[in-house]
Amino acid sequence: MPEISRFFGIAIAIAYEPQHPARFIAYAGAHAVAVEIETGAVIGHFPPRALGLVLEWRQRHVAALRENWRRASIRHPLYAVPPLE
Repeated sequence: MPEISRFFGIAIAIAYEPQHPARFIAYAGAHAVAVEIETGAVIGHFPPRALGLVLEWRQRHVAALRENWRRASIRHPLYAVPPLE
């Protein structure tokens, strides 16, 4: 999965799977969680503080995430999304 952002030890990648809703995967150490782009619904377990950062980042970048999902669906290169600072 192509990485599109990294901040505070968290890596974000687009998880394009046409059978699932648009989502991305966040990784922190040995933890991984899927987050639906449109709703922010979380699938999996993640450290609470890191999850809060991921959800704040998602809220700020929904439009860029939608565009990256669209680009992934047509197999185009993805754009980097600014990190949370």
